[in-house]
Amino acid sequence: MTDAETADLLPAEADSVPYAVGCFLAAILLFAAMDTLIKFLTAGYPVPQLMFVRSLVAFLLVGGYTLWRGGGIAAMRTQRPWGHVWRAFAGLISMGCFFYAFRELPLADVYVLSFAGPLFITALSAPLLGEPVGWRRWVAVVVGFGGVVVMAQPSAGAPLVPVLVGLCAALFYALAALAVRGLSRTETSASIVLYLLLTTTVVSGALTVPVWIAPTADALGLMALVGVLGAGAQVLLTQAFRRAPPAVVAPFEYTGMVWASLFGWMVFGDLPTAPVLLGAMVIIGSGLYILHRETMVARRRLGS
Repeated sequence: MTDAETADLLPAEADSVPYAVGCFLAAILLFAAMDTLIKFLTAGYPVPQLMFVRSLVAFLLVGGYTLWRGGGIAAMRTQRPWGHVWRAFAGLISMGCFFYAFRELPLADVYVLSFAGPLFITALSAPLLGEPVGWRRWVAVVVGFGGVVVMAQPSAGAPLVPVLVGLCAALFYALAALAVRGLSRTETSASIVLYLLLTTTVVSGALTVPVWIAPTADALGLMALVGVLGAGAQVLLTQAFRRAPPAVVAPFEYTGMVWASLFGWMVFGDLPTAPVLLGAMVIIGSGLYILHRETMVARRRLGS
C-alpha cells in the first residue's frame, strides 16, 4: 500500500513536518524489518505460503479497522471493478517477484532494484496516463537505469535472473502505483486497499495449497509478524503523508538502504559490494532529481 491507497483510513490532522518525517522514518524501519523476516522465512517456506499469510493478516487488520473507523461496508462500493482487478494482480506479481528476489539476493541488492520503481513510474506516466515528462526527467530515467546495469554487472557473471525478477517487481510496483492514481479519481482509498488484499489473499491461498509446508509455532508467529509489521508501516506511512507534503518526506525513503545493509549484515552476513553501492548512488541521485523536477513543475502549475 502507498499513501494514496490508505488516505481514507486515518483522520487528517494539521501539518507537522518533524512528526511526519519521524513517522516516515519509522515506517521505513518497519518495512526493512519485515523484508528481513521475509528473506529469513524464504529459506524454509515457499513464496506463495508467505504471501498468503502476509496478505491474510494485513487483510484482517485493515478490514477490521475499516469496519471500525473507515466507513464499513459502504467504503467497499466501486464503480470500476476491473480496475481493481488489474491493480490487484499488478500488486500480486510485484509482491511475488520481490519475495523471490529476497530469497536469492542480499537485502541491500533488492532495495537498490526497488529504487527503480519511481523511474518506471516516471517513464510510464506519459504513455499510460498522458502526463507530460520533460527531457530532463527522461535523462534522469536513463541515467537511473544505467545505475541498475552497473549494479547487475551482467558482463561479470552476476546472478542475472534474480536481478531481472527484482526489476520485474519494480516494474509491476510502478504499474500498480499508476493504477492507484487512476482509481483514486472515483474509488475510496479503503476499497483500493481491501480489494488488493482480498485478491492477494485468495490467489496466493490457491497457489499455496499444493506447496504448503506445515510451519512450526515459531515460524507461524514470524509469518504473522510480517503482516503486522506491514500493516503498522502503512499506518505510519499514511500519517506521514497526511502531515506533510510528499515532496518533503519522500527523499527519506532511501534510508531503507541503510537498514537493509545493516540487517543484511547482522542476520545474513551480507555486505553490499562496490558495484551495488555505486549503482545505488546513481539510482538514488536520479530519483531525487526526478522528485525535484516534479516538485518544480507542480509549483509552476500552482502559480499559474
